[in-house]
Amino acid sequence: MISRLIKFLVYLVCLCVIGLVFYAYVGPFFGVDFSAQQSEVRLPVTLNAD
Repeated sequence: MISRLIKFLVYLVCLCVIGLVFYAYVGPFFGVDFSAQQSEVRLPVTLNAD
């Protein structure tokens, strides 16, 4: 009984991983944007060169 439950959980995890990979590849075709937002950051730097 326990081995059937473990086997079911392993199959479920594998199915979820396959679904996530499929979503990552097909998502941009349906308008999902996975890219990080980019912005320029300028910070002053003070160097102590003695």
